Amino acid sequence: MRRVIVLGSTGSIGVQALEVIAANRDRFEIVGLGAGSNRVLLEAQADEFGVEHLSLGAPEAEQLVRTVPADVVLNGITGSVGLGPTLATLETGATLALANKESLIVGGDLVKAAAGPGQLVPVDSEHSAIAQALRSGTRGEVRRLVLTASGGPFRGRSRESLREVTPREALAHPTWDMGLVVTTNSSTLVNKGLEVIEAHLLFDVPYDDIEVTVHPQSIVHSMVEFVDGSTIAQCSPPDMRLPISLGLDWPNRVAGVGVPLDWSAASNWSFEPLDGDAFPAVALAKSVGKAGGTWPAVFNAANEQAVLAFHAGRLGYLDIVDTVSAVVDRHSPQEVATTLDGVLEAERWAREAADRLITSRR
Repeated sequence: MRRVIVLGSTGSIGVQALEVIAANRDRFEIVGLGAGSNRVLLEAQADEFGVEHLSLGAPEAEQLVRTVPADVVLNGITGSVGLGPTLATLETGATLALANKESLIVGGDLVKAAAGPGQLVPVDSEHSAIAQALRSGTRGEVRRLVLTASGGPFRGRSRESLREVTPREALAHPTWDMGLVVTTNSSTLVNKGLEVIEAHLLFDVPYDDIEVTVHPQSIVHSMVEFVDGSTIAQCSPPDMRLPISLGLDWPNRVAGVGVPLDWSAASNWSFEPLDGDAFPAVALAKSVGKAGGTWPAVFNAANEQAVLAFHAGRLGYLDIVDTVSAVVDRHSPQEVATTLDGVLEAERWAREAADRLITSRR
């Protein structure tokens, strides 16, 4: 029986995690729940699962993981505010099932230094797929990682045709429903750029050996290419409950958590090169990832501000990534870059710089 704390329990990842746990109560016990602001749903979840220990907001989530003994903490918080709970979890020695990619990307070496061997388990479908495929060989046998991208709602469109995209159109993802920020990031491919940084940090593979390919069907969740020419792919219908279940009990599989592919039905899987002109976010993310330090934190914070401004009608769609690029160009790392305070200061600066640029564009 694994004792589980679910942070971000009222969001998409959290709700699906509770579905997995509800179907496997002989395997998992929820000992703590944390939400951002939805107190009503949080309390309803606590009643359903008989949970006494609750938190509202990231600071309370940090205290929750420090004071409630758990075997695994699922961090499903959205945004870089999840960094504090991530570090707090790692301090306790509990397994961290990480759906909050931003905390790893922003925290970088801080998070890696705090994590013990095997303590950090990815929940993103792409990184879960890579973790599964990597079990087919040794690290020295890996040639490259291949992250798949659905291409989002604007796959195949030119950069110029994206100029008048509306917030509603940006939220019309063909496969996933992930909330305002992450769904918008998927449409700009900022999310895929963040996943490239995450893959480098999780698996210690050089950026030049991490590729992105567009796979609209979202069946192949990512691949690992080995030195002998073999490519191992993890394939399944798009359903986050599968990687969530692996995050909760890695490396053990939970029977019946997902529906397998129907091999009796005809189907076609396609792969396309990424259009870097229409979607420059992946190349930009690689460059800030290679720079390291506080550049990924600046990239992420500037993007969060730009996405919110876009949905508030204060910024055009193409201006989202253009604003991020401009803020990154203006960044100068500080001496305290490798400390938590340095990361938080870089984020604060990036948000203010982004806001100034957004105001000037109006």
